[in-house]
Amino acid sequence: MSGGHSHGHSHGPGSSSPTDHRRRLAIVLVLTSTVLVAEVIGAVISGSLALLADAGHMLTDTAGLVIALIAATLAVRPATAKRTWGYRRAEVLGATLQAAALLAVGTYVLIEGIRRLFEPPEIETTAVLVFGLVGLVANVIGIVILTRGGRSDNVNMRAAFLEVLNDTLGSVAVLAAAGVIALTGWQRADAVASLVIAVLIVPRTVILLRETVSVLLETTPPGLDLDDVRRHLLAVPHVLEVHDLHASQITSGLPVLSAHVVVEDSCFRDGHAPQILDQLQDCLTGHFPVSVDHSTFQLESPAHAAHELAAHQ
Repeated sequence: MSGGHSHGHSHGPGSSSPTDHRRRLAIVLVLTSTVLVAEVIGAVISGSLALLADAGHMLTDTAGLVIALIAATLAVRPATAKRTWGYRRAEVLGATLQAAALLAVGTYVLIEGIRRLFEPPEIETTAVLVFGLVGLVANVIGIVILTRGGRSDNVNMRAAFLEVLNDTLGSVAVLAAAGVIALTGWQRADAVASLVIAVLIVPRTVILLRETVSVLLETTPPGLDLDDVRRHLLAVPHVLEVHDLHASQITSGLPVLSAHVVVEDSCFRDGHAPQILDQLQDCLTGHFPVSVDHSTFQLESPAHAAHELAAHQ
């Protein structure tokens, strides 16, 4: 006997619909693309390698936002008989691509920043200050939009926020470096600012990439201790054994769990099995940092072990 049980919500395909973030992502994408064009023009006018490098970061971040928008569009598509969870995993795939791109950019900035410490380029600061300020204003607006729009709702939105944060830090660094160079003539300020950006961005990107890869590898959700879950399930009256216990995430914030639960033979004769399903589900809510709303339990009699496939024993 098997069954999924819930309290007040469906376990059918497509339940727990994702929040639609497409409009906010589209607005931020337009802002980022505009800044990208402006910085390229500014780099040509000023001859600034720093501004051109920041435009390169903007190009990568624009591509990342395009990926985020595509992923968000796929994520809200309805489930089908072939894709029972719809395209919810697209959010994780999109975030993984963005994190990988950001990590590549961060690595490049580290290498290029070190090189510029030894070979600082000449910068025409006036144009850099003007176009850097334009970029900063646009990026701050983008951060406000994403923050109000649930930037922590899923890994895709977190990755998009990191893209815009990266742009903002880049604009601040460009402005700071240009200001220092204008006031002191110290050309290496550009390299120092670039290294600061990399140090701030790379660790966050590694954490995000590790989280998304963990979801793709169907690792147990953070905060859910399966040994503790097993103990709680075994504490339910009439439960004799728990095996084939698995937990993973479809996408961020959507954990799923399944298990084979051996119960006393009498539960199948006296109609007690449905109550056990209720109690098993109750074990997954309120006891752990992660609440599992999507679960499937297969109830088995002790004699069923003789019929189990070797993979389930």
